[in-house]
Amino acid sequence: MPPHTSAAAGSGCPVTGAAAGGGPAALYGPGLDGDMMPALYEQLRAAHGPVAPVAIAPGVDAWLVIGHRELLQLTREEQDFSHDPRRWTLLREGRVPADSPLLPMVGWRPALLFTDGQQHRRMRTAVADALAGINGHELRRSVRDTAEHLIASFAARGTADLVAHYARLLPMQVITQLLGVDTQTGRALVEAIAGTVSATADAAEASKRMAGILLRLIDEKRRDPGNDITSALLHHPARLTDEEVLHNLVVMFVAGNQTTVNWIATSLRILLCDPAFRSSLTGGHLSVDDALDLVLWRFPPTQNFPARYATRDMTFGGQPVRAGDMLILGLAAANADPKILPPDGQPVVGNRSHLAFSAGPHTCPAQDPARLITRTAIDTILHRLSDLELAVPESELEWVKSPWSRGLAALPVRFTTPQPRTPVTQPTDPPPRRAATPHASRPTT
Repeated sequence: MPPHTSAAAGSGCPVTGAAAGGGPAALYGPGLDGDMMPALYEQLRAAHGPVAPVAIAPGVDAWLVIGHRELLQLTREEQDFSHDPRRWTLLREGRVPADSPLLPMVGWRPALLFTDGQQHRRMRTAVADALAGINGHELRRSVRDTAEHLIASFAARGTADLVAHYARLLPMQVITQLLGVDTQTGRALVEAIAGTVSATADAAEASKRMAGILLRLIDEKRRDPGNDITSALLHHPARLTDEEVLHNLVVMFVAGNQTTVNWIATSLRILLCDPAFRSSLTGGHLSVDDALDLVLWRFPPTQNFPARYATRDMTFGGQPVRAGDMLILGLAAANADPKILPPDGQPVVGNRSHLAFSAGPHTCPAQDPARLITRTAIDTILHRLSDLELAVPESELEWVKSPWSRGLAALPVRFTTPQPRTPVTQPTDPPPRRAATPHASRPTT
């Protein structure tokens, strides 16, 4: 049954029953976390194929695209799948409450994430140029200095939560510097953005706080530009309006901050929990970039991402999709599609054809800075805390309760005296590699 006609979305049906064909699977509620979601995706795949009916809130249905080939088609064919939520049938017909916690995340904004065609290319050019202006050596130095400062704040204790004390703080401090924001304002901005994407009753108020902080920043940088991303957007030949700059900053900050937090934390979890993986990395058999890509294949930081909107009636992935239907990008599920993985169950190594950063014209433009931040953060802490180990059994680790983001709630560790800081020669970033055949014989993750 097409999403905008189903009556089952508000039933709160159990995930297992929905996945077995009893109605749309509920992608909301306190029971969903990153640990149990992979099993749901496989249930949905078995019951519905590459496109499955889901509910993202009571009474709000959508299609979840979980096939790798279908997700590529969804992201590449803008003539059939628009980014503009004003096409969404449920929204146009007033069936999404004005105070819905979904709206701060999926409501239309004048930003590259919600536009198609020429408007999207105009905004993306400005954003891509602003990001390209980042000095890689200076960014690496900033990340390393920030990482050293954070490690020093808990080194004497011999214990830490690497989510709360490291992964959650490091990207925020680095990214706010890139935006030209001071630390105190950056902390307030992070809290506001986290509230905006939380899909709770407080999302609307958090969205207002976020807008106020960014508008003040834009006004300051319009009057007194600096060497930062905000100033670069404001003074780009694309001539973005202040409103466009504001909303593109939101998109960049949300994508850059939480994604990088999850990428760092999950990479560290695997290093702590998989001895073969860690020995391959420390022994030089596996590069840090190979390790980071393994994480993106198996545990993408964003597991589901909204949204595309069908521009016409069609059969897509075997489902009767109608014009105005919402389609959710099932990034984690598409990466696990058996049709594109090695048949022997080996991990994918030396291959960046994963969909962790989406695909097509809207591929994340900030993935290179995010990779540099993540790589440097992991290099630094492994060097300084060489005997780092998990402080609890792996089975006790908890995941954030979210159908969108895949991240750990905490990563408690212990260690002895940190290694002394040594001067590090700034390496040259390796050039992008061509996508390889997804077969390998490296450690499992």
